Amino acid sequence: MSETRTWAVTITFTEDGDKTRADAVLTGGPEEIRGWGRAKRNPVDPDVPAVGEEVAAARALHDVAHHLIEQAMHAIESWEGHPVHVTESRIP
Repeated sequence: MSETRTWAVTITFTEDGDKTRADAVLTGGPEEIRGWGRAKRNPVDPDVPAVGEEVAAARALHDVAHHLIEQAMHAIESWEGHPVHVTESRIP
């Protein structure tokens, strides 16, 4: 039977006027990975902090995903002995 592992992401939000910053930390894998994202509310849009948090969180998670791909590429390159490219794609 294969081992089950769990990774967790913690996202912390910082608000500064019409700007929201999200800092994401992925733990549980071989290394802790950090990413961040930012959202800025247009002054003509309604003040709905949850929307800014969603946008900033999505951007922070995207940053974490990018770091994960980079980490995997470096690991593969160390095994293969030459540069590789891992495509960031979605599975439908």
